[in-house]
Amino acid sequence: MSSPMYGGVGDTISSPADVLILTASKSRIPAHSRVLAAASPVLERLLDQTEKRIDGSGGAISISILGVPHGAVDAFLRFLYSPSRCGMLEAKGEEAAAEMAEHAVHLLVLSHVYQVGWLKRACERALASRLASEAVVDVLVLARRCDAAWLHLRCMKLIAKDFAAVERTEAWRFLQEHDPCLELDILQSLHDAHLVGRQKRRRRKREEQRVYTELSEAMDCLQHICTEGCATGHCPDSATCRGLRQLVNHLALCDRKKRHSCGRCKRLWQLLRLHASICVQPDHCQVPLCSQFKQKMDQSNGKDEEEDEKWRLLVKKVVSARIMSCLAKRKRQEGFQDQEQPWLKHNLLE
Repeated sequence: MSSPMYGGVGDTISSPADVLILTASKSRIPAHSRVLAAASPVLERLLDQTEKRIDGSGGAISISILGVPHGAVDAFLRFLYSPSRCGMLEAKGEEAAAEMAEHAVHLLVLSHVYQVGWLKRACERALASRLASEAVVDVLVLARRCDAAWLHLRCMKLIAKDFAAVERTEAWRFLQEHDPCLELDILQSLHDAHLVGRQKRRRRKREEQRVYTELSEAMDCLQHICTEGCATGHCPDSATCRGLRQLVNHLALCDRKKRHSCGRCKRLWQLLRLHASICVQPDHCQVPLCSQFKQKMDQSNGKDEEEDEKWRLLVKKVVSARIMSCLAKRKRQEGFQDQEQPWLKHNLLE
């Protein structure tokens, strides 16, 4: 039984159709060989092989696309005839989006089998946009079989995010009974992702702690520079002291009109403000602008609550890092003294 030409396939080509697509419903859809060959390398090879077999007989070329509903094959051909590889989704709007939503699963299979890359990516996006806990296992299996890596990743992310709900679904129970290897693979992937995430969080936390420790050391150096002039030869950190002295010298030489946009001036300004936030001296602090910053903070009255909250959190982290650094130094000193005492006793006894 032959079906007539329909909009989107037959009416876009002026020449008569020279290919018949046979579907599972025993229907025949007319198409054009040059359109199919341009859209799919697999169809191009099939057409070449078929033409060689019927060469000279004058018969029409027939290609069977079975295993999927007739409507899915019909939609697949419509997309192949779309005017651009960006797809018919933009060209025909709601109609194409409805076809994609209805046949996305079968279109993904067809685009994978016939190597239509742009359509395969569009199907992945369509399926990912409607992912839910109830169907994510089925979509994951489909993504693995169709080598849809991006869709597979989206499924794994959803499973990791809501594994308790996925574990209660019928699809997961079916997977446990009939494909324990895949179940083990999914669980192993979730475990590995958890470990990677935990390692990333640890690295991020260590990096943050390093920054807070460096700010704490900068506060010590700033206090040392302003009280002792950094001329005693006992710098807490010679590199940090040298960098702070360069910032102070730059501030003295920088044009006042450009200070508000100067990155180095802003950096020193922030360090002075941070010192004022953690300074415990009630009066006569020798660090410049300490009292002015304290007075300004007292008069702020929470005008910018979000910014003030971020600043308070930063101050809290720096103070915590300062305390931890002091405790670590004290423990190192105590350990050094404990190692010295047996050596001294031994020498005295001798």
